[in-house]
Amino acid sequence: MEMIDNIAKQDLAHMQRIDDDILNQVMEQYGVFDFTQFTEDCVETALQKEQLTLKDFAALLSPVAESYLEQIAQRAKQITIRQFGNSVSLFTPLYIANYCVNQCIYCGFNCKNQIHRAKLTLSEIEREYQAIAKTGLREILILTGESRIQSDLSYIGQAVELAKQYFSTIGIEIYPLNSDEYTYLHQKGADFVSVYQETYHQEAYQKLHLAGPKRDFSYRFHAQERALMGGMRGVGLGALLGLDDFRQDALACGLHAKRLQQKYPHAEISFSVPRLRPYKNHEKADSIAVHETQLLQVMMAYRLWLPFAGICISTRERIAFRDNVVGLVATKISAGVKTGVGGHEQEEKGDAQFVISDPRSVEEIRSMLRQKNMQEVFTDYIRLE
Repeated sequence: MEMIDNIAKQDLAHMQRIDDDILNQVMEQYGVFDFTQFTEDCVETALQKEQLTLKDFAALLSPVAESYLEQIAQRAKQITIRQFGNSVSLFTPLYIANYCVNQCIYCGFNCKNQIHRAKLTLSEIEREYQAIAKTGLREILILTGESRIQSDLSYIGQAVELAKQYFSTIGIEIYPLNSDEYTYLHQKGADFVSVYQETYHQEAYQKLHLAGPKRDFSYRFHAQERALMGGMRGVGLGALLGLDDFRQDALACGLHAKRLQQKYPHAEISFSVPRLRPYKNHEKADSIAVHETQLLQVMMAYRLWLPFAGICISTRERIAFRDNVVGLVATKISAGVKTGVGGHEQEEKGDAQFVISDPRSVEEIRSMLRQKNMQEVFTDYIRLE
């Protein structure tokens, strides 16, 4: 534990601080709306608008809006088709390490959790890339646990640079960085950065993150902005639904994304909507229940709130649910997913972060999309360098 504390202090010492204007705007609105006070008139008014106010967005997230899901779905599908056609992007994640110094009570990578820790060598990473590329995929998301010691910037940079030989789009989901570090990874070939705030409720956030640099709410909140300052093409946001009041978290996440889009209009913004899942040594996920109907409601509210945003649906969700939301609201779907370290070309070298519900291969996902008359997209970006 002393070693972990020392590592955390080293991380905290170098954290770049930037203007808090977006953070302040989001926090000022957190908890302002009482979702039980919205009426049917509020929902109907929101459905008639092309551009929503924050109050309209909140109305679509409210309990009374659940009786309007069919009307919201029709509106969401119209917008999705208008903005994205019938195309759905495919990608897969690759965990290259699962070492972590954070003590997050809901996560399988928790530094206190007794799991098998590992990281891939560069040669092992390349074999994984080769196996993934053989499936036809041209977009990859590179993930690590949050440890600057075990997964240092150079190691991640080499993994990104190597990925350019096999993929046209490279995303990273790692520990938050300073803007100059994001510049370094962008120069190596990274395009996108995903960082999840988990919950926007600051008091709950501290109770959920007991130790490690992730306890710094502000530094994590500003990760997407630092990534855009560092030259990244796009950023992904999300709240882990079920940690706290999912409606408040969805509203805060949506406002966070909106303010980033307004401040950085060139940026490609996307949402993920993960719910809590079981993980090793904790097979029953303790959560504030978020049902599939409510998850769909959140996704559709995001679509009406920020029409241009991509929405990714995770393998955390059931096959039937994933199949139903592609084309309706989801514009990106993962395939051939492994959440342990490696696992695409060789046996998983380290334990998984969470349990998945959809183990289908890339070809099986392609087949599903074709049956729905959807166009699978492997490449939507061409490197000119």
